Amino acid sequence: MAAGDYEEILKYYELRETIGTGGFAKVKCARHLLTGEKVAIKIMDKLALGDDLPRVKIEIDAMKNLSHQHICQLYHVIETSKKIFMVLEYCPGGELFDYIIAKDRLSEEEARVFFRQIVSAIAYVHSQGYAHRDLKPENLLIDEEHNLKLIDFGLCAKPKGGLDYHLSTCCGSPAYAAPELIQGKAYIGSEADIWSMGVLLYALLCGFLPFDDDNVMAVYRKIMRGKYSIPKWLSPSSTLLLNQMLQVDPKKRITVKHLLSHPWLMQGYSDAIQWQSKYSLGRLDEDCLMELSVFHKQSRESILELISEWKYDQMSATYLLLQSKKARGKCVRLRAACLAGHGSATPSAGLKHPRDDAQLDDTEFTVSTPVTRKVVTKMDEDKENVDPDLALRNEMPFELSALKTPFAKSQVESQVEPTPFQAPALKGTLNVTDENLEHIRCLEIIVNAESQFTAVTPIKKHTNPTNTDDSTAAEVVHERRFHSVDLDLNLAHVDSSQKKRKAKIFGSLERGLDKVITMLTPSKKKRYAREQPRKLKAHYNVTTTQLLNPDQLVNEIMTVLSKKHVEYIQRGYTLKCQTRSDFGKVTMEFELEVCLLSKPDVVGIRRQRLKGDAWVYKRLVEDILSSCQV
Repeated sequence: MAAGDYEEILKYYELRETIGTGGFAKVKCARHLLTGEKVAIKIMDKLALGDDLPRVKIEIDAMKNLSHQHICQLYHVIETSKKIFMVLEYCPGGELFDYIIAKDRLSEEEARVFFRQIVSAIAYVHSQGYAHRDLKPENLLIDEEHNLKLIDFGLCAKPKGGLDYHLSTCCGSPAYAAPELIQGKAYIGSEADIWSMGVLLYALLCGFLPFDDDNVMAVYRKIMRGKYSIPKWLSPSSTLLLNQMLQVDPKKRITVKHLLSHPWLMQGYSDAIQWQSKYSLGRLDEDCLMELSVFHKQSRESILELISEWKYDQMSATYLLLQSKKARGKCVRLRAACLAGHGSATPSAGLKHPRDDAQLDDTEFTVSTPVTRKVVTKMDEDKENVDPDLALRNEMPFELSALKTPFAKSQVESQVEPTPFQAPALKGTLNVTDENLEHIRCLEIIVNAESQFTAVTPIKKHTNPTNTDDSTAAEVVHERRFHSVDLDLNLAHVDSSQKKRKAKIFGSLERGLDKVITMLTPSKKKRYAREQPRKLKAHYNVTTTQLLNPDQLVNEIMTVLSKKHVEYIQRGYTLKCQTRSDFGKVTMEFELEVCLLSKPDVVGIRRQRLKGDAWVYKRLVEDILSSCQV
């Protein structure tokens, strides 16, 4: 990818691996530099979008207006001449569809938990005058707390005449489309959404679709008849609910209002489904305002005014991500980000924070429930009622935990003064200052004195700063190297005081030379090869196996892929797979990765769909895994 296309996004985010692809878009995992929070960035090519570009505008406008605990949070929108970047809440649990595959089907109890959340989200969407029109398990993500988040509002509609206004555009996925859409009739968006929710609930409870066929026209005929099988494991109450939702006549379909307190959805619950947004719409968070005010060296009022505009720029994103951190009990703290190698510094990123010398407060870069936004806030009302504990906390330094980030030395650390033993082979940018210049000189001399070591350990240069392969994701380094510093090493002309100072430094450096060498050598080794599979936590997207030898398992999978005529590229223990149509067009892309599970100690296969029809992918992957002798 062209670096120029990504220059703007790289001012604020560190891009990582691709976690999904579509027709004209891809989604990358990324890290927000100032907060350290993990996000998902949807990257769209404007030229490739063509006539679909208005859909993106509709999606962005809808997500700016919708703020709900079961809707994926929009943080930031960046548009360049060629690209549109949508920065979204990161949901590590992946698609609800993959969860269904792993479970085969969900119990009624678990399906009820998820479906209550879906009803809550749709009731809220409808209350705001929108119809989603593309409800399916692939458009529901699972967050860190195992809650659902609705995504993909590209096909949504907000009729000017209100939600009862008839629509005419036939859109959405065929298997989830309501009969009135297929027939080409004018329809009401909210009624079409109820049908799609019925198909979705059926998929949760059964593990397959109510209306399915390899031929699309056959699927349409089944939908218009409204006839589907009733598996024996479905309870009478769940069968009744499905029947009420999957009514061919939209006027006989149950409404979302009646779903909120439906008997099946009330089993085990004392209260009806709460569809209202839980996010505060009337005021901004004082702790987040204070942190932004201190960081930017601006008044609280000016920061409040900037945020209240809700431009979904860097200021909006930083505030929302700070709120997300606070909601999860993490420290409301911004870090000074060194953006060398990520484009030019911006005013918001370049200001030095008074507490820049503190360590980072993140143990892992994960994001769960967003706490959002909207509308203007309370100003300085009730100043006399300020919580004294809050005032005290604002005066106290933050207590920060030790750095445990899995990303080695990142570029945001460059504001911290390097230690005397910081070596050039370590990842990250070195901030060469007057205070440590002598340390650098002496280190260079000592290391050069050893014939088997060089002052500058070879570092793989990355001409493409946006390369996000697993093996290099954390290795984008500043191009400045130690030997490029113009050093005058003629010690004969240094005065006696400087000589004494150097002698002292030499002593400490010699004692730490072994440490330097061990720091240099392993980092080089790790950069070029991964000798073992990744260790992952047990996850519904990982299938456990009986084989204990990961290399044998990789070979077994490759043999099966060849027999199934699936193309693949091997990268270590990851197989990037794809299928093609008879005309050579790529129809499916997915990954299979052999990994190690620590609890229990077994070898597993991680799978991830990147592109293609979800149910076709399900059948293919199940066929591949069942064919492996595992």
